[in-house]
Amino acid sequence: MIPDLVLLGNLLVDDVVFADGRTRMGEAGGAMLYAALAASLWGVRAGCVSLQGDDYPLAALDALRARGVALDGVHPLHRNGVRTWLLYESAIRRVIHRLGCPTHEAVSPAPAHVPAAWRTARAFHLAPMPFDTQAALVRAIRAWESPERPAFVSLDPHLPITPDTVARHRTLLAEVDAFFPSDDEMLLPDATRDPAGVLASLDPAEPGAPRRLRFVAWKRGARGGTLYDARAKRAHDWAPRATRVEDPTGAGDAFMAGFVSAQWESDDVERALRRGIVTASFAIEAWGADGLLAATPETVRARLASWAQEKVCS
Repeated sequence: MIPDLVLLGNLLVDDVVFADGRTRMGEAGGAMLYAALAASLWGVRAGCVSLQGDDYPLAALDALRARGVALDGVHPLHRNGVRTWLLYESAIRRVIHRLGCPTHEAVSPAPAHVPAAWRTARAFHLAPMPFDTQAALVRAIRAWESPERPAFVSLDPHLPITPDTVARHRTLLAEVDAFFPSDDEMLLPDATRDPAGVLASLDPAEPGAPRRLRFVAWKRGARGGTLYDARAKRAHDWAPRATRVEDPTGAGDAFMAGFVSAQWESDDVERALRRGIVTASFAIEAWGADGLLAATPETVRARLASWAQEKVCS
């Protein structure tokens, strides 16, 4: 089976610490876990490409298989992987690798880890990984695609976007269709004052020239976010929506999966944002991946229908 969406990234073990003192230790994590579970809720055939540490909870992989997620691209690391502290402070989440772990590069997939049959997939999403690792994967994906059917490539950055790094990001974004930074990475000084202008400035295309980058979605958690549509040259602000907030981990990954899956079906930005918001709402209402594991295609579509009359963006 060739997946609709190939997810490339890390399988991490998370120790979560909230500002109010709540903790959860040894949680199965990694952006791919949340994104793959979220995509499966909308009928997307997802496949994961990663390196699996010996300490990664096997129950999480069994849950992915039960959802129909292909794991042919998950390769054994033959040692323990990366274990992280996820420290939530105010609106910012800090990610700190625990001592004694392999490097981030060592647990990140390379182009050779992608099964040959998957290289013609319609879409690829790159989870946060070192910049050079992501750049090598984007180059490989563009080399694999056919002119008749270019692949849709989305990227969630790991390298913060600052005045010193923005030029590097623009170079990579010239080969990407959608970019999903969060507050943790969006560190340009005018972003809060002029989000639309700052997101538009990330588009590397010259005026009148062909452009690849279509969407930049700045995910801001409880503050919603801003989506810039480079084709329409328009920004859309979206508001947050939730039934309950227990743990925000994985919400951005779920939002991405919902948004991208809707965008494939029709070019309707508000519809895609609504699906992203609905998907994220399931991720945040329980610890770790439990909210997405408890959700079903029927429950997510029911919530989507119940929120359908609400305007989600401006």
